[in-house]
Amino acid sequence: MGEFIVSALKYRPQTFTDVVGQQAITKTLQNAIDLGKIAKAMLFCGPRGVGKTTCARIFAKKINSLGADIDPNEDFAFNIFELDAASNNSVDDIRNLIEQVRIPPQKGSYKVYIIDEVHMLSTAAFNAFLKTLEEPPQHAIFILATTEKQKIIPTILSRCQIFDFKRISPKDAQDYLKVIADREGVDAEDKALHLIAQKADGAMRDALSIFDRMISYAGEKLTAKHVSLNLNILDYNSYLDITELLHNGDLHNSILRFNQLLALGFDGYHFINGLSKHFRDLMMCQNEGTTQLLEVDTETEAAFMAQAKQVSKTFLLDALDLTNKYALQYKNSLHPHLQVELCLMQVASLNEGEKKNSKPYIKPFIGVVAPKTTVQKQEEASSISAENSAEADLTPAPEAIIQPNETVENPAEKAGEKNQQTEIPTDTPEKEETIQLDLSSQGVSGLSLSSLKVQKEHKNKVVSATEDKEVRDNEVNQESIEEHWKKFTEVITVNGERNMVALLQLDLPRLKNKVEIHYAVPNHTNSVELEKNSNELMGYLRHQLSNDALTLKIHLDVKEEKKFVYTNEDKYHALAEKNPALKLFKKKFNLEY
Repeated sequence: MGEFIVSALKYRPQTFTDVVGQQAITKTLQNAIDLGKIAKAMLFCGPRGVGKTTCARIFAKKINSLGADIDPNEDFAFNIFELDAASNNSVDDIRNLIEQVRIPPQKGSYKVYIIDEVHMLSTAAFNAFLKTLEEPPQHAIFILATTEKQKIIPTILSRCQIFDFKRISPKDAQDYLKVIADREGVDAEDKALHLIAQKADGAMRDALSIFDRMISYAGEKLTAKHVSLNLNILDYNSYLDITELLHNGDLHNSILRFNQLLALGFDGYHFINGLSKHFRDLMMCQNEGTTQLLEVDTETEAAFMAQAKQVSKTFLLDALDLTNKYALQYKNSLHPHLQVELCLMQVASLNEGEKKNSKPYIKPFIGVVAPKTTVQKQEEASSISAENSAEADLTPAPEAIIQPNETVENPAEKAGEKNQQTEIPTDTPEKEETIQLDLSSQGVSGLSLSSLKVQKEHKNKVVSATEDKEVRDNEVNQESIEEHWKKFTEVITVNGERNMVALLQLDLPRLKNKVEIHYAVPNHTNSVELEKNSNELMGYLRHQLSNDALTLKIHLDVKEEKKFVYTNEDKYHALAEKNPALKLFKKKFNLEY
């Protein structure tokens, strides 16, 4: 058995036409070579495994193959220098590189220096590299490659032509894997290759590595089932089935289905994220313009379109919100398995909630609305004319009310009895007021003239009660102030308001001018805090003492800070203040502190 070569190396592109998914960049580089406009410094940036180093090698080989006497099979390995900046990131490494740059190539036209992971260079190394990068020798070309362009200092970026490599689309990756499968003699399903391309997340190197692993497991026939089991990826049919259960409100079977998937080894976190993406795909299917955003094969797209027609947009939006919320909570939860089940319960209950909300709310009523007669219309017109014309325009058209025990006869059946009219009492309309009032207990309808009158009477009662409110002015004394001050402190202690309790225990309240409560605090911060929270305190005191005129006056009581004696000099001055003879004693004998 010959030596195995991984597909990432075996099928590494040797020309620009072989590079997958980077047509814009490869065409730019090829045109630069053809026109002779070759930059001295270039920066290739983008995700991992998308062809940055590969394009750098192809470019280096092509610019050295321009001469007529050059062997086309020559790889110019001696003219291409690759430096890993992750392990060679010091100033000394860059200085050694600069020394090598001065030596011209022995064969070919250019020496190409490919510096991979260039963002790993230290700041000092970057600064040492600046001058050479800006003005390199005629034969030297630098190609820098990185996955994190934002970590490179701006002075380096300004000296390079920047090429942004993009993620390889699942469709391009799938097509390239199909070509390799045919070369290797592997019968691979399109769904299987599509799952591999999606798992690679835009990196061709990762896709080739996964492809090798799947071939080692499945042999010469690769199916979507093999890939989903090995990569812990649920197939689309599983999400279609569980979405149908959730939409039908089948709560128990959806949870049972989830537990079956767990028993097969699938992870709950991947499941809930995959379900969220499935809801997103169904949302895209509900509009023809967004269908192109789906990254699925034609057969799966048809299944998605069929299910999207059965599911409402409201259901999908609510389901997306729930799955995203529980996915965020999954890893921080002590019971992650329960988080997924709770999510399924709520999603399965969405349609049930919509059905409940769709039922019209029917208010209870007393009586039956009868059609208005000619006599009623005349009575209404006469009553409305007595009111202000502006108010009459705003008054809603009243309806006559008949009690349930009365019989309403169809006017059409009594068309011949024109002189006999049903007598239905009506009231004079009053001005409509915006008052929330339950009229059912009074036997009137919310649209009758009687209800408008009742509402106006109710408002007048409320206004009169407000106007008649008396101001409390009971006499208070110092003892009652201290007593209720202490009781309020005990109340807020139970509620856990420790800061306020501490403020109220700094001093005793003192009553002055019969209604003024004076209270002293040691600093401005305490004064602001007490004033901010004084409304609750004063409301309590006014209520307990039945005096609405009580007010709180806060004073600052700044006490002189006690001075401590530490040094010998301080001790001397303290003793000298008590005994002035000590100064004479010190001076006479020329003593020190």
